[in-house]
Amino acid sequence: MPSIRDIARVAGVSPASVSRILNKDATFHINENTRQRVIEIAKKLNYSKTKNKRGPKGKRGMTIGLILRHTEENEPSDPYFKNIHDGILDEAAKWRLDTDVIFRMHDKNKDLTQIAKYGAIIMVGQMTDDAVLAIRKRNKNVILVDANPDVETVNYIQNDFSSRTRQILDYLYKLGHRNIAYIGGSSSVVDLKGNTISLKGDSRARTYSDWMKIQGLNQYEHTFIADWSIQDGFNLCEQMLNEVDELPSAVMVGSDPMALGVYKSLKNHHIDIPGQTSVVSFDDVEVNRFLTPSLSSVYMDSREMGKTAVRVAKDLMIEKTAARMPLIITCRSELRLRDSIAEK
Repeated sequence: MPSIRDIARVAGVSPASVSRILNKDATFHINENTRQRVIEIAKKLNYSKTKNKRGPKGKRGMTIGLILRHTEENEPSDPYFKNIHDGILDEAAKWRLDTDVIFRMHDKNKDLTQIAKYGAIIMVGQMTDDAVLAIRKRNKNVILVDANPDVETVNYIQNDFSSRTRQILDYLYKLGHRNIAYIGGSSSVVDLKGNTISLKGDSRARTYSDWMKIQGLNQYEHTFIADWSIQDGFNLCEQMLNEVDELPSAVMVGSDPMALGVYKSLKNHHIDIPGQTSVVSFDDVEVNRFLTPSLSSVYMDSREMGKTAVRVAKDLMIEKTAARMPLIITCRSELRLRDSIAEK
């Protein structure tokens, strides 16, 4: 049930200004564009001066539709994506915007007709280009979070993991490391039928491979890819130790859960971290600082990524010209150095 205060928050003006505009106060002088924006937002929120409640069901111009990568059951096991979702809900609540989960990407039967009913669509995770275009055809206000398909007509909220990977490798190089291995998970996209299409590695693995070649370190390039679990990290580290001729002096790991498996494998083989092998990872979950040695990791405020998506959605729903220039917003991560990295 929207109030004058809700309209003021969305419009970026005071509640008193909203009240005087909606009551057509002839003595109140304000920019005409602002006046029209307040009136338009009030209409989209279905505000009623007499009843102060939403209009009939079905008027959903200021509701955000969500398309989520994970199922409701497995989302809690992935803190990165869960935090994105939580950030969306937090920011939407702040602006008194409703959110509905339209479908999960792996759902087999998707009702695409629902997409047009929403003021904006936020997709968390990556679908195929054809799927993105099919959704964009039904709703022009599409924001993708943690995805980067080859579609130029939608808005992206993305991480900076490729550039952060280069920074980590440059840092290891300055410390004298040359024999650097990569352990990570495979990325994938989902089509409209809910089928998962696996891709080789992800942006971190590709950046690692390119960097090693540029540095002329081809003989040390070792990439090990599976899924993203602790067990996969353990298994891949075991594979690495069995296959490489020389123990890598540093290992970059694609996620903290995998890094836990890497730690276990290295310790089982009595390999000292960081004395013999340095380890660095991504996610920076809270447990990292309690490991021995404490794990160096990249922190991304994925909750803020979700909040940013809502702010973009709000602008798209309110400002009619906003959709003419799709945005690419790169969120900066932070490398948090701890005891797991040392000089070669």
